[in-house]
Amino acid sequence: MKLRKNYTRNHGFFILTLTARLTVSPSSSQFFKGDFVSLSCEEDDSSAGWTLRTNNKITQCGDGWGRGSGSSCDINIFPLDSGVYWCESREGPISNMVNLTVTGGSVILQSPVLPVMEGDDVTLLCKTKTTPSNLPAAFYKDGSLIRKQPTGHMTIQHVSRSDEGLYKCDISGHGESPSSWITVTSEELHSDFTFYSIHIFIEQVGFSLQVGPLASSPSVL
Repeated sequence: MKLRKNYTRNHGFFILTLTARLTVSPSSSQFFKGDFVSLSCEEDDSSAGWTLRTNNKITQCGDGWGRGSGSSCDINIFPLDSGVYWCESREGPISNMVNLTVTGGSVILQSPVLPVMEGDDVTLLCKTKTTPSNLPAAFYKDGSLIRKQPTGHMTIQHVSRSDEGLYKCDISGHGESPSSWITVTSEELHSDFTFYSIHIFIEQVGFSLQVGPLASSPSVL
């Protein structure tokens, strides 16, 4: 499959738009130290030509870090592996980015690592590393208590943009999880493959990145 790339110029910036996806298995934004995680770079019908990258390592997967297989990377993840991950093609473009948090603590919040569709139900799980994952837990959004749940699960029904925010949880006697951001999108996404666009704004002094669903991106040539 030919990589989809588009260039245009807008107010002195060059804009590059492309489509690809980075997936995480298990699908979560938080992990315990030593958990096994698989990261895969995918296009809609091919994964050839993509390499996993991260902002906190200069080595590629398989070069003293992780076990590479095609465009996938399997790693036992540790706190130093926390950071932003993306896929990069041989030609330079990148995919969507995901932010993974690895903790040496005893509590994590399992939440969607990719944006969720507006109107869908989202279930959050507060779990400990060594005890059953059905302990009572308190859930917080943007620092404020949402509710306490007796079994460690909380479902947000029919999510909307107002549900976007920074979430964490707490299990009494075990501790508090790190915080993770949940993004809600109103754009209808492909049922089999989620498209993202990355806009790379290049100036003389550097660049910045903006991430969002392809349908909401500016028009390109």
